[in-house]
Amino acid sequence: MDVLRRRKIISLILKLTVWFCGILTVGILIYILLFILLRGVPKINMEFLFGEYNSDTLSAFSSVVTTIEMIVISLFVSVPIGVFCAIYLTEYAKRGNKTVKVIRLAVDTLAGIPSIVFGLFGMILFVKLLGFRASVLSGICTLSIMILPVIISSSEEAIKSVPDMYREGSLGLGAGRLRTVFRIVLPTAMPGILSGVILAIGRIVGETAALIFTSGTNVLKNPTLDLMASQRTLAIHMYMLASEGLPHSKEMAFATGSILIIIVFLVNYTTTKLAGRIGRLSDE
Repeated sequence: MDVLRRRKIISLILKLTVWFCGILTVGILIYILLFILLRGVPKINMEFLFGEYNSDTLSAFSSVVTTIEMIVISLFVSVPIGVFCAIYLTEYAKRGNKTVKVIRLAVDTLAGIPSIVFGLFGMILFVKLLGFRASVLSGICTLSIMILPVIISSSEEAIKSVPDMYREGSLGLGAGRLRTVFRIVLPTAMPGILSGVILAIGRIVGETAALIFTSGTNVLKNPTLDLMASQRTLAIHMYMLASEGLPHSKEMAFATGSILIIIVFLVNYTTTKLAGRIGRLSDE
């Protein structure tokens, strides 16, 4: 009886601890969101969203366009490379292969490198050696390398989670390995792959240290899609406003942070819905 009673007490303590940690995490998230949104949303107006940048409006329009441009192009570059690398590691590479060990070591190493180091690397390689200058292109190339470990790791785990009987059934019906991967494995693993894409988008949107060295801190009066132009993202725009001495720059920094939160929420919500839809289609 004493042992059973002790186990119940320990189980209750652990359950309460889990609930406390969960509530604390949600509470901290809600506090941060309310702290930024309540200060920033009232400052958002049409001039700030779509006007020309000047000392009065401090418009974020150019930064919004640059942020979306970097998200789309960086994912366009990194997602195919990361997914194909994960396919090779899980479906084609032999166990104990030295190449696999080297690739996994490289992925783990890249995941642990601080973003400031990526910024210095991008500045030396893309800005100086390749002559891209401080530009959106240099920032995209740097970000594409930064998010590769996230996409590779999440894609690999998602592909590993696909039951082997799916592969065996496809191969048993006469389909080749390549057809099995693209018709059976990838659609089933797509929700997990998209979860990695969400994490990658979060890193792109929130990155500042690496982009200060590569894409620069310039802000244009009117946004442009020129990849060779030096433009700042929303995160850098918020950082610069918070560090400037203009009378209303800190208020506009909160407004920029609010826009950043809204964009991240919309992207995550859309991607999650898409992952759920793909998952239901693959089950059918």
